[in-house]
Amino acid sequence: MRKIISLAPGRTCLFGDHQDYLGLPVIACAISRNIKLTAIENGLRVFKINKPDVNQKRIINIDDEVVHIEKGDHLLFALRVLKRYGCIPDKGYDIEIKGNLPINAGTSSSSAVVVSWVNFLIEAFGINVEVTPEIISQISYEAEVLEQGAPGGKMDQYSIGVGNVVYLETGDDFSCQVINTPIHGIIIGESGIPKETVGLLGELREKTWLAIHKVKNGIPNFDIKQAKKEDLQAYLNYVPDNLQSYLYAAITNHDITQKALAEFTKDQPDFKKIGELMNQHHKILKDVLGITVPRIDNMIQGALDAGAYGAKIVGSGGGGSIVVLAPKNKESQIIDGIKNAGGIDAYEVSVDSGARIIKTSKEIKV
Repeated sequence: MRKIISLAPGRTCLFGDHQDYLGLPVIACAISRNIKLTAIENGLRVFKINKPDVNQKRIINIDDEVVHIEKGDHLLFALRVLKRYGCIPDKGYDIEIKGNLPINAGTSSSSAVVVSWVNFLIEAFGINVEVTPEIISQISYEAEVLEQGAPGGKMDQYSIGVGNVVYLETGDDFSCQVINTPIHGIIIGESGIPKETVGLLGELREKTWLAIHKVKNGIPNFDIKQAKKEDLQAYLNYVPDNLQSYLYAAITNHDITQKALAEFTKDQPDFKKIGELMNQHHKILKDVLGITVPRIDNMIQGALDAGAYGAKIVGSGGGGSIVVLAPKNKESQIIDGIKNAGGIDAYEVSVDSGARIIKTSKEIKV
């Protein structure tokens, strides 16, 4: 009986929150907390799935013709997408999916589940294209976002699937560049407040695109990807007052991300400067887009008061987690500062190498 173990890390966003759904770039990294999918062939025609972390069990019959899939059922949507790639399950498995990623905390636990599931299915049954980290990421994105008409972008799936620190050009000219600069002192702080995803993402995306279209009505060749911060006031003249903040945030955060990329790609990056750019990014997310809550704000301040270079909220907002860049030898005091400010947990993480099959055996005793 065959055993397959599929591991997918979580991710944190260093720069570019609320940018990928606009086709603007992000800088994200996979982190050393993960979802682990363990599958053992069962001699049946079903996937018997156990998710002990959320106390859920289900059975998927591989012979069933699925006509209607409930929105949010990422496993079935992934199966449907994979069939288009020639991945046709012909054996059943007993599957356990669990991990040490916080749930609904902005570290992409749901996307990690999808990537681990897609990677397992490809390992078990194959596909009709070359298997690469990028294709695993793309299939996961299609299953979780495109197939369901969800408001997210590609950041989660690609940062998890490809791993390391990545600079993602997320528009029609999509590209994924691995940044090989070693990064130390990354700390995740959990607020314990569930983040708000679909509603908040959808609202911000809609209003930002509306602001962009207002500019295009006045400047037909306007391209948000080419917009310069120094021209911002001229663009705002075409946008009604209630939408100006969304355009301001999009253009300013894009500028910050470009400055961060320039620093990351230097021979000797200045991590204090990168931290300052993180602080600028967070200020826009907090004061302009309004996606933070008091506990998140307190955790950020606690980290900075304890000596952090920079700190910011991660993800869609309304709760979730923060990411912090700490100077060497100050990690412990910064972790204490986050907890003392109301964080339910805080811990250092390293940059992870990305989704992978960590063990596959053709014959095991069961």
